[in-house]
Amino acid sequence: MATSCLRWYLRVLDKYPWKTQTVTTGILMASGDFICQKVVEQKTLKNIETQRLVRFAFLGTCFVGPTLRSWYLVLEKVCGVSGKTVGLKKMLLDQGLFVPVFMANFLTVNSLLQNHSWIQTKEKLKRDYFDVLKVNYMLWPAAQLFNFYIVPFQHRIMVVNMVALFWNTYLAWKANINSVDEVTRPEL
Repeated sequence: MATSCLRWYLRVLDKYPWKTQTVTTGILMASGDFICQKVVEQKTLKNIETQRLVRFAFLGTCFVGPTLRSWYLVLEKVCGVSGKTVGLKKMLLDQGLFVPVFMANFLTVNSLLQNHSWIQTKEKLKRDYFDVLKVNYMLWPAAQLFNFYIVPFQHRIMVVNMVALFWNTYLAWKANINSVDEVTRPEL
């Protein structure tokens, strides 16, 4: 069963790489939010916030997936596809240039999709950005080295998405904990 599902996925990925990777990213981001709500926040199924799940699916499908696919194509062009240091160069560019900008954009877009004001969004960014970036650097450099050295190009987003299932759980928690309203609400 699992083998036939994997074969089907690989056929679809080969035929429709953009669509498959973006939809997969959306599903895995929504899954990360579901795990966050169910396991981390310990909500019952009845209390799962479907609007959050939909927001994370939307972010994955319309923002994260296309951005990652485009970025990986840029890395292939800039760094090439083979050589002893290609994976290291890609990881350094990914973590040094892409991630700081991408993470700020992700947190901003997520906050605005939560209908937070620009002031609330800036406060959330100020509060969470460096924490998220620090946790990113604990996980992603090693994962990306593995990805860039071992995994064929067409499977990189799938591998990143599998690691990102845990990362998305963290992001969902970070994006939804301590509501921005609490941050900007005046003390009574």
